Amino acid sequence: MYGNWPLFNASLNATSALLLMGGWLAIRAKRIGLHVACMIGACTVSAAFLVSYLLYHARVGSVHFQGKGWVRAVYFGILISHTVLALVIIPLILRTVKLAVQRRFPQHVRLAQRTLPLWFYVCVSGVVVYWMLYCGPWNP
Repeated sequence: MYGNWPLFNASLNATSALLLMGGWLAIRAKRIGLHVACMIGACTVSAAFLVSYLLYHARVGSVHFQGKGWVRAVYFGILISHTVLALVIIPLILRTVKLAVQRRFPQHVRLAQRTLPLWFYVCVSGVVVYWMLYCGPWNP
């Protein structure tokens, strides 16, 4: 019943990562409108991911990693860093957006320079966690 839900969540994470990259490229090219659109998209998709992820795990519970040996240590290293940064990034994103909405662009830029790489890592590591948990060769 919930078979494709993890893939859907990973797709949301991948989409957020692509939107973040697009937003970064747009602002580097001074295409403000495109930057704003990409960042609003990244916020929207990330919020949809968070809701979907919480609903999925409320229904299914935790999913146990099947890998053994060194791959298990790699998985948990990625998972722990992903989880901690996923919690840290939420207030950073909200503050970065608030500064932009308030048109406090120097502060927005300073915070965004820290927020973007962390947010991007959370998105990409979420896809890696999905792959390791559901698709890796150690899975039955």
